[in-house]
Amino acid sequence: MNTERSYKGSCFCGAVELTVSGEPVGMGYCHCESCRHWSAGPVNAFTLWKPDAVQVTRGADNIGTYNKTSRSYRKWCKTCGGHLFTEHPEMGLIDVYAAVIPDLAYSPGIHVHYQETVLRIKDGLPKLKDVPKELGGSGISVDE
Repeated sequence: MNTERSYKGSCFCGAVELTVSGEPVGMGYCHCESCRHWSAGPVNAFTLWKPDAVQVTRGADNIGTYNKTSRSYRKWCKTCGGHLFTEHPEMGLIDVYAAVIPDLAYSPGIHVHYQETVLRIKDGLPKLKDVPKELGGSGISVDE
């Protein structure tokens, strides 16, 4: 019997649906300029998953892709423009935006690219200059 938990999500209009299964590899906040600009917000709440844990269950042909760099392939619904997820091939992970999967108990553990922040968040969580070493970053901490 498979007892693995799964969570359903969708774009803004519902034309694209997805399911994530198991537990995320990590959750946190990204403060990089690219995420801020893409999300039109001061910070992006992320959930990171192994690629095999993310399944598009409806509307795959309605997903658009944009990559400013080879590090991030951003996905959105072609109908409503709703953002869905970002593939990070160099890290071997997919960032499903926390707001897309509302039933997941979001529990952030880290802030990444904090040196680029425009919104200081004093929550006691680790703040990194870029990303953890194991994901290809420096792992350097910065002040809250």
